Amino acid sequence: MNPAAPAGARVAITGGAGFLGWHLRCAIRMRGWPEPVVVDHACFDDPARLRDALAGVEVVVHLAGVNRGPDAEVEAGNPRLARLLVEALQATAAGRNWLHLLFSNSTHGRDPSVPAASLTPYGRSKREANAILGEWAATTGARYTDIRFPHLFGEHGRPFYNSAVATFCHQLATGDTPKIIVDGEVELLHAQSACDLMLEAIDAGTGGPLSPQGLRMPVSEALARLQAMHATYADGTLPRFETAFDLDLFNTLRSYRFPLHYPGRIELRSDARGHLFEAVKTGHGGQCFASSSHPGVVRGNHFHRRKVERFLVAGGEATIRVRRMFTTDAHAFEVRGDAPVYIDMPTLHTHDIRNSGQGELFTLFWSHEIFDPAAPDTYPEAV
Repeated sequence: MNPAAPAGARVAITGGAGFLGWHLRCAIRMRGWPEPVVVDHACFDDPARLRDALAGVEVVVHLAGVNRGPDAEVEAGNPRLARLLVEALQATAAGRNWLHLLFSNSTHGRDPSVPAASLTPYGRSKREANAILGEWAATTGARYTDIRFPHLFGEHGRPFYNSAVATFCHQLATGDTPKIIVDGEVELLHAQSACDLMLEAIDAGTGGPLSPQGLRMPVSEALARLQAMHATYADGTLPRFETAFDLDLFNTLRSYRFPLHYPGRIELRSDARGHLFEAVKTGHGGQCFASSSHPGVVRGNHFHRRKVERFLVAGGEATIRVRRMFTTDAHAFEVRGDAPVYIDMPTLHTHDIRNSGQGELFTLFWSHEIFDPAAPDTYPEAV
């Protein structure tokens, strides 16, 4: 088998514009690796373009797939993409003495002892694609990692397509009433946890089958958790995060609320003594701090992976800008201390705050966790 890819290897991601591909690009950016090559579905329709995209890379993460459509198309689609990928890799093999290929497989085709006839068309297509990729790797000596993911969820999943969690979050954020069609059991794993596993496999040169474990629960329980968080958060109160899974679920939920529900209005109470408002209400503590900024000063220009962070201008005027990673348009909010509002920064969005007034800007910041210099969860990225 070929040696492990060197540190900072160049990665190509098929399906890099999709849900898991976007999350993987964010995770690669956090680690400071070279920008990955994004291989979209159009590349698979142009063999020359696909070969050009794969030339010179050391790692290929194959996420592109077909999981919706008529049964015959789904069953044929994933093996077709695998064959096209193998042909392109074979054509660019000259001078390449090693390669690590990772495949995003599914639990639908996980157990090889299960007869193919009892699998869904999607499960059979994933099993066949895995066989094609694995056979090529065995023949060429390429390192091959077959990752059999359970049900993935996370920020910016496509409703009515990627997952039930994405659909429920979208419906709650837009005021619709979620409905459960079949209350089966689902095994849930956050997309960033999936990315950690892939990047760790690349770092360690791990081959063979991997079966990461998610959290099992009925679909109704997942919906109940989301509904409880949504109800608590309706007035800006942060729910409790008993586990890392709760935090992942909440960050997923609020990604669908942005920017529709922001800025969040706060009641300003006034009497003869002055003014008062409740800046943060939460069931679990965290850290609150304040800053003053001179006119024109900009703070931020970074993003977070899992941190919940609130910006609230208590005095002066400011422009708060928020941009989703790997997009070009930023949302801008003009805020003032005499009409207090809050912006809760969505994860995997870079953000900044600029003093846009003539006087001093006074800002209150809150995060759900106490700052740890050894694990700051803060990654530089200009808005």
